[in-house]
Amino acid sequence: MTAPKTRQSIQPKPQKINFEKTIQDAVDETFSLLGENSKKTIYQHLENDYKITKHEIPCKIEAFADALEQSFGVGAKILEMNIIKALHERNQEFMYVPKKRDVMFTDYVASLQCFMASQAQ
Repeated sequence: MTAPKTRQSIQPKPQKINFEKTIQDAVDETFSLLGENSKKTIYQHLENDYKITKHEIPCKIEAFADALEQSFGVGAKILEMNIIKALHERNQEFMYVPKKRDVMFTDYVASLQCFMASQAQ
């Protein structure tokens, strides 16, 4: 008699966890600059109006950036630059060279994700 097959849980790869946590922490730090109540309100707004939970932000970075722009207008760029600053502080060995003249938040995050994945191998 053989032992019954058990379903093994699929564990996320360490670099994915590290990337996701890095993004979550940088966003949280940036929103904290606005005060604790404002931070909670922004997270609620993202979830209620854009269906993006705090933990989904790293997986929905394009939608997150769009939500920031729709919610804050030109002020979204300030938030994005602060998130990039917080990400850089956590990954100082990462060098980003923008393809265009302007730094694009989503391009920066995508490049960081590739960098972090290559470092984990």
